[in-house]
Amino acid sequence: MATGATGMEHHPDIAALRDRYEIAAENPVAHVVDGFMFLTGLYLAISPWVVGFSNLRNLTVNNLIVGIALALLAVGLASAHGRTHGVTWVAPLIGVWAIIAPWVMSGHVATTRTIWNNVVTGAVAIALGVGAMSVGAMRRPRATTRQRIR
Repeated sequence: MATGATGMEHHPDIAALRDRYEIAAENPVAHVVDGFMFLTGLYLAISPWVVGFSNLRNLTVNNLIVGIALALLAVGLASAHGRTHGVTWVAPLIGVWAIIAPWVMSGHVATTRTIWNNVVTGAVAIALGVGAMSVGAMRRPRATTRQRIR
């Protein structure tokens, strides 16, 4: 199959959809959501040492990997929202996993602080993930007459 101007990536509907998501990504709300998602991911990654449960090896490794994944997702959303908007659903899933991880990864040895840490951080990740998904659904502001003339 030949590539070029006739390829699916050049279809007008796909180009318009990418443009819509790029415009939505320039919204200040999108910047705030992506920034907080990045910080939430970094916190989740370092939380075993901050909160003091690095002796729970499985949960420590889990939080490190999942936190880095969330932070990298946020970087992708912030830098190329038009191309990465399709994976925003991963952030709420990471949040759900963070919430259940103390019981799955540590079992009966999970402590109150590990549970609170992961439940609160996971809830924040879910909220930010839902916020990131809603950024693409935001309507573009109507152009004023002056903007249309340019």
